[in-house]
Amino acid sequence: MIIAVLSGFFFAIIALLSGKPIRKNMGWIPALLPLTLFIYFFSLLPALASGPLRFKYEWVPSMGVNADMKLDGLSMLFCLLITGIGTGVFLYASYYLKGHQYLNRFFCYLSIFMAAMLGMVLADNLVLLFVFWELTSISSFFLIGFNNEEKISRRNALMALTITGAGGFLLMAGCILIGSASGTYSINSLLASAGNLQQHTLYGWMLLFIFAGAFTKSAQFPFHFWLPGAMVAPTPVSAYLHSATMVKAGIYLLARFTPILGHTAPWNITLMIVGGITMLYSAFHSLQRTDLKEILAYSTIAALGILVFLLGVGTDAALLAAAAFILVHALYKAALFMVAGILDHETGTRHVGLLRGLGKVMWPVATAGLLAALSSAGVPLTYGFIGKDLIYEATLHAPSLAVLLTAVAVLTNIFVLYAGFQAGIRPFAGELPQQYRQLHLPGWRLWIPPFVLALLGVVFGLLPSLTDEALIRQVYTSIGGQGTLPPLKIWHGFNTVLLLSGITLVAGCLLYFLYAPSAASRPLTDKWQYFSPEAITIKCSRAFLKFSNWYTNLFHSGYLRAYVSIIIIFITCLLGLKLVLDVKVYFDIKTNISGIRLYDAVVFAIILAAIWKSVSTSSRINAVASLSVVGYCICLLFVIYSAPDLAMTQFTIDTLTVVLFVLVLFRLPPFLKINDRKVILRDAVLAALFGAVISIIALEAMNEPTTKEISRFYAENAYVMAKGKNVVNVMLVDFRGFDTLVEITVLTIAALGVYSLMKLRVNSTTKE
Repeated sequence: MIIAVLSGFFFAIIALLSGKPIRKNMGWIPALLPLTLFIYFFSLLPALASGPLRFKYEWVPSMGVNADMKLDGLSMLFCLLITGIGTGVFLYASYYLKGHQYLNRFFCYLSIFMAAMLGMVLADNLVLLFVFWELTSISSFFLIGFNNEEKISRRNALMALTITGAGGFLLMAGCILIGSASGTYSINSLLASAGNLQQHTLYGWMLLFIFAGAFTKSAQFPFHFWLPGAMVAPTPVSAYLHSATMVKAGIYLLARFTPILGHTAPWNITLMIVGGITMLYSAFHSLQRTDLKEILAYSTIAALGILVFLLGVGTDAALLAAAAFILVHALYKAALFMVAGILDHETGTRHVGLLRGLGKVMWPVATAGLLAALSSAGVPLTYGFIGKDLIYEATLHAPSLAVLLTAVAVLTNIFVLYAGFQAGIRPFAGELPQQYRQLHLPGWRLWIPPFVLALLGVVFGLLPSLTDEALIRQVYTSIGGQGTLPPLKIWHGFNTVLLLSGITLVAGCLLYFLYAPSAASRPLTDKWQYFSPEAITIKCSRAFLKFSNWYTNLFHSGYLRAYVSIIIIFITCLLGLKLVLDVKVYFDIKTNISGIRLYDAVVFAIILAAIWKSVSTSSRINAVASLSVVGYCICLLFVIYSAPDLAMTQFTIDTLTVVLFVLVLFRLPPFLKINDRKVILRDAVLAALFGAVISIIALEAMNEPTTKEISRFYAENAYVMAKGKNVVNVMLVDFRGFDTLVEITVLTIAALGVYSLMKLRVNSTTKE
């Protein structure tokens, strides 16, 4: 199983390195990868009848984090969608982007995304799930912004990454919280501790973080606006990511956690409210769009809202409806996106008001659009009809507010029907305009994938038993369904559900024939654009940018003395606060101060004189020389108090520092003339405070009891363990070798910086 997931990453490297062959005449070869994976997963389908398949791989066992994978009904459905629709999308893209200079890069991104999606739905560990979750966000960022020469592509890709990335961050917090509360990161083990998690005091935070990840990824209100913006991506991306795979990652997450965190009032109420608002809001928006991909984008958000809504209802009937509708929506929506891409590819426009009569010149595409539109409408003998009936069955038997929930579902489905007819039927009906009479049927790689997907929607509608026991029931069981429900059938007799289906069809068809969107209808929603979630998000981002500029200008003035001052202020405040709150300073003069001898007083006087000279001089060279005197005096103190090794080190470093300073300062312009006494006074106070804090710390350290345990350890083991007689050398090279390595690295970086400064050429007007 791990090979099946990693194969996508391996192939991505191969595709990236195989630029010319893929761009020329071998663009169909990448489709073999998802096709092979589809066959592999399909071959495992009979084995699910005996229970989930588990695959264990060690990763970080000491932390309870393994790369374990589980293939059950839910993950199998998503694996078949990812690889099956992926095969069609890869084939479709090979013609749609034929000759594109970055086609190999496109297949690289697409392969990474496919592998990440497979890893996410197969992961049986929260950490592994999160890793692949983030990989889907990153790879989708590159796919959405594939046309990176266009500003809008870059902007919308960044918007999608920002929203999904923020949700991913909160999802990470949720995974860590759940793992800490339960003591395990294994999703399979979490099923056994579901009751404990739901009774946990942090249960509300768990829901908040999981919902944040799911709602941002699956474009739920108010995070929905990134999805229509992502339609700037090439159509193969829209057909793959934004209908069948990526946007359903949030649905997968909610479905996977339903048996663990679900079936509680906070879970059900939140999902019903968010899903209900999303489905109605987005379905209404789709009525007023004229761009085919925008229409499909908003209807996709509505479908995702329906799935969240069903998971919120939470009954066995609702879970079965959600399981079936995942497949229903993936089949017809991917087909409709591909049809929209064909129309754009051949005519150069996606404006639904300009497309007419194209069924006369590309009848297979028209057939695919018609079948997909019928399935989206829930016309009898299509799989969409079965899915819609299951939705109405679930809402009619909801524990509470059944009438209201059913009304919301009916109204949403009417709008979704209209959107499907707009994208799948209207462009092919009517008279063919003169400018399109020269069009012809595109290559088979472009129209076969949507045709097959749309045809499957009819085949599964006529023969629902093909998906019922083998797949849909398995999904239903894996997301917590426990009851025994009737099998999927074409006909359940005359009942309320059939009446609601009829009302949906009649009302949707009337809306289609009586209403056509135009530019004049856009203000119905645009007049509230100022208060929309997208507008609010953009305003917040601009405010954050202004704050960032203010903060940068405040703390990054370009003057070294300002940076040093900020660092010293921070350290002084931090250490001072610690000293005031936690440290009881005690200093015994008799114990800690020895008698002052003549040479101590002389050295101390020299130090004071050198310090005064360094702060009062206007010459950098004099200041460096004065500071070097201070350093050499400290060397003398080390010698006086029997620390010759420290004295030698201090002498070497001090000499090297002086030499380097002189070499650098020799090439810099003179001091700036600072005559502001307030600045001088401020710096003096800051220096005095910092010195006082350091002095107090030094005095406190003198009163700490000295322990010889570490010293004895080094002395006793220097020769035994490291074969060295010089204890200091052994400490630096062996016991603390990595510290020494880091210090050497720091000195090397500093040396490179000094060298670059020596090579710097500055003019006479350059400031300090």
